[in-house]
Amino acid sequence: MSENGPDLVVAGAGGGLVAALRAAERGLDVLVVEASEHFKRGNNTAMSTAMIPGAGSRWQRDAGIGDTPQNFVDDVMRKTKGTADERLTAALADVSAPLVEWLADHLRIPLELVTDFAYPGHSSFRCHTVEGRHGSILLDYLVRAANAEPRIDILVPARLTDISIDVDGAVNGANVTLPDGTTESIPTRAVLLATNGYGANTDMVSEHIPEISAARYHGSEYSAGDALTIGARLGAKSKYLDAYQGHAALSKKAKTLVGWATVMHGGIVLDLDGRRFGDETTGYSEYAARLAAQRESEGWIVIDRPIYDKCLAFTDFRQTVESGAATWADSSAELADATGLPRDAVEQELAAVRGYARGEGRDPFGRTSFEHVLGAPYAAIKIVPALFHTQGGLVVDEHARVLRADDRPIDGLFASGGAAIGISGQGAAGYLAGNGLLPALGLAYLAASFI
Repeated sequence: MSENGPDLVVAGAGGGLVAALRAAERGLDVLVVEASEHFKRGNNTAMSTAMIPGAGSRWQRDAGIGDTPQNFVDDVMRKTKGTADERLTAALADVSAPLVEWLADHLRIPLELVTDFAYPGHSSFRCHTVEGRHGSILLDYLVRAANAEPRIDILVPARLTDISIDVDGAVNGANVTLPDGTTESIPTRAVLLATNGYGANTDMVSEHIPEISAARYHGSEYSAGDALTIGARLGAKSKYLDAYQGHAALSKKAKTLVGWATVMHGGIVLDLDGRRFGDETTGYSEYAARLAAQRESEGWIVIDRPIYDKCLAFTDFRQTVESGAATWADSSAELADATGLPRDAVEQELAAVRGYARGEGRDPFGRTSFEHVLGAPYAAIKIVPALFHTQGGLVVDEHARVLRADDRPIDGLFASGGAAIGISGQGAAGYLAGNGLLPALGLAYLAASFI
């Protein structure tokens, strides 16, 4: 680093590492400040399923999939009912394919296109991931690349607690607090807030998203709303604070993610009365609130052996079943007995779903996607709803620059991931798979490309 400090300070060593690596590629010196010693396993990037949308990527072309950024924009606007920030959505859709190709080419991350099942709301197979389909694997690649880059220093544990600006309103320094309480002021001309959202801040969750406030939080303990607090002091504008990613498939026993591939491959969700209560394929985020509204806020995912085998591609699913969270039964009656659900209800629901899958009758909840006919032996996993991360935050432009209340950018201040507004619109229903990682990695990439 020069005696004048780094060119860029990145707060958060998750998706923020993409900004550090992109900036270093452009010849800039970078300091990454990370609050958690265990960030490689405990931040939200590490806890994701590593799904990165890339509209128009070479993997899609190789698979004969005709996709475009505009198709992606249309999907987002449809899923969010027109409430997402269209300018930011377009910017992220445009950079999505270049981003995944840069990750593969510049960082040598072995990405692959997910084509074995479709995520709710995506009109094309466009999610790219790593083998194992787990964020900790993706993050390991980013950390190794950052450690090998001489222009990047990583300070951990340390927390960025404030930003200073000069008389012209431009960033000129970052204040960093160490575990012993001492504070250091670091001169810099640019700061990226990649500190995620406010999911770990129970007061803010209760204020902005009370419908999910009683659910289990499944994210980093350091996602405490730091970006919102710092931004507010600087006159930054915030928006979409009611937006979040929920998940209706957290194993109650294992406290790990079961995964919604179970549903998209043909599984169903039953409440504690043994009844389905909605179209499970609408999306796992909004279904978290539906599950939270059921008796005792619990339910069961029911799958069969073919679904089980397909889901073993996911690290989270393997960890869940290896913990013993799956209950197996050779018939619907035995399944009811093993789970403690009413036998008549379970038998009726499974029989009805088998009929829908064969085209016999219409699902009263409107579900039209049943990948195959469920058959014994069955497996059931008890689930509880979870809050994974918030999707609202500081308002940014297409370069990830943080905007003031009058829409003027704060010179040198950027935000990405859950620290920024994202592209999920209002509430939970607008969330698409990848709406967490794409703003985390994509906005970081855009910020570092602009500095």
